[in-house]
Amino acid sequence: MTKKIFIAAAIILVGGGLWLTLQTKSGGGNARALIPAQGITHGHGLAVDPNNRENLYIATHHGLLVLKNEKDLFRVGQMQDDYMGFSAHPTDSDVFYSSGHPSSGGNFGFQRSDDGGFTWHKISDGLNGPVDFHAMTVSPVDPNVIYGWFQGDIQSTKNAGADWARHPTAFPVVHLSVDTSDANTVYASAPTGFFKSIDAGATWIKLIEGPTATSAVHPIDQSILSVSQVHGLAKSTDGGATWKSVPESFTGETPLYISFYRADPKLVYLITEKNSIYKSTDAGMTWEKLAAGQTQ
Repeated sequence: MTKKIFIAAAIILVGGGLWLTLQTKSGGGNARALIPAQGITHGHGLAVDPNNRENLYIATHHGLLVLKNEKDLFRVGQMQDDYMGFSAHPTDSDVFYSSGHPSSGGNFGFQRSDDGGFTWHKISDGLNGPVDFHAMTVSPVDPNVIYGWFQGDIQSTKNAGADWARHPTAFPVVHLSVDTSDANTVYASAPTGFFKSIDAGATWIKLIEGPTATSAVHPIDQSILSVSQVHGLAKSTDGGATWKSVPESFTGETPLYISFYRADPKLVYLITEKNSIYKSTDAGMTWEKLAAGQTQ
């Protein structure tokens, strides 16, 4: 496992060829355009469609991508905004949440898509915003509960972004995840360690010392996959008290985002800082690198 936890990637995304047109879920006849892409650039988020394992969404510095059937990569629509914070609704395939920067500059605040990422509408500025959540997560237990980190504070909402509360943190946050049985239990990855809060971000305890890149919580058994400098990729089955390292080097790359498939959590994907995508079919104990979607 590389010790360089945070490495920026800058690969040019190339789109071209024929357009793939899909009909909206509502059947209203509005077309959705998926534009073929030849590479992933600067991935900021990862989410498996909760109802269709064929769709793996990748939020990037230059728009939202979808990898279909683990081989065909598309850009979702024509927008090329920077989705620094990105989370998918736990059960609704059409709903995404994001924060970050429009391609024209500035900050989004907090926004939502109800059509699979083709269009977005602003929900709020957050506190002291417009916010730019570089780390953001939606509770799998209650999707009205959402957390984001901005300018030294954890911000949280209990009404899907309409109103926010905030708690200062003594550490910078690079990734957030929420327990899959308790909306008040949050995990934060940071350059100084891996932290856990059981009171919605008000107070924190340190579970792992040293740089930590990311984590994900199993949808059924609440086991945690975490990536840290100390353990590499590791699994905890006791809420983070103890860890068992997973013997995988990812060819020296650092996993930055992990996503379980909700309908069958044995299936897990991750993306590294070099935009490589790996797949596990045994809940994260062994991994294979996917050829499709690699940077060019």
